[in-house]
Amino acid sequence: MRGHYIWIASLMTLREVFRRRIVIVLLLMIPTIFYALTYLTTNMIPIPFLLAAVEGEPGLMVPSRHIGLVFMGLTSTGLLAAFLSMSLIQRNIHVTRRLVICGYTSTEISLSKLLVMLALIILVGFYVGSMLLIFFHPKSFLLVVSGFILVGFVYGSYGLLIGSLFRGELEGILLITLLANIDIGWLQNPIFYAGALNKGLIRGLPAYFPSQLSNISAFSDHAISRALAGGFLYGGTLLVVALFIFWLRMRKR
Repeated sequence: MRGHYIWIASLMTLREVFRRRIVIVLLLMIPTIFYALTYLTTNMIPIPFLLAAVEGEPGLMVPSRHIGLVFMGLTSTGLLAAFLSMSLIQRNIHVTRRLVICGYTSTEISLSKLLVMLALIILVGFYVGSMLLIFFHPKSFLLVVSGFILVGFVYGSYGLLIGSLFRGELEGILLITLLANIDIGWLQNPIFYAGALNKGLIRGLPAYFPSQLSNISAFSDHAISRALAGGFLYGGTLLVVALFIFWLRMRKR
């Protein structure tokens, strides 16, 4: 495995991503639209708020607008990370195979995709988190951003998995949209969670730990170690499976 090959492949992949204007438009528009709609449709009336990952927590009273803004920040970051990661795998797959034939190994290609995915997730996480400061200041800004990056890591790994399993963009878009809408766009809403039945089902979904990390950091001083470890374990499992499948597809036969 040659480090300079990985570095060159990563740079070329990153350039290819930002050469597409639609990527820049989506990065700018999706968080803006989500935050703007949340701001226009919520108020500052405090409502009961439950930190699901904190045992024995009696609940907090938090303005509904602040809850919605953190929730929408997580949603937009997860969606962007999933779609960008899927695109890294599916686009220019024939070019990637030619690189393998020309001397790159499957491992070098896989690691370059991983590095680009992580760079994009960190960029999106900080961008979406910085926009949150326009509306309110959470208790720990950096830890809230860590939750955004963590949800990007989990859903980015899911996007890599979908891109490795399916060659068609339509199938990938449908599978990402379906899970994201059910999980991060609905069931992880802390207002819904407070009165939900079968909370164990919600805790088993990908966005549970990242959303708890951001919520705990935004509105309390409780420990985040459990949420952080759970998110890394969930995302890491998806990532290992995704990279293994991609490695198998890229092997020279």
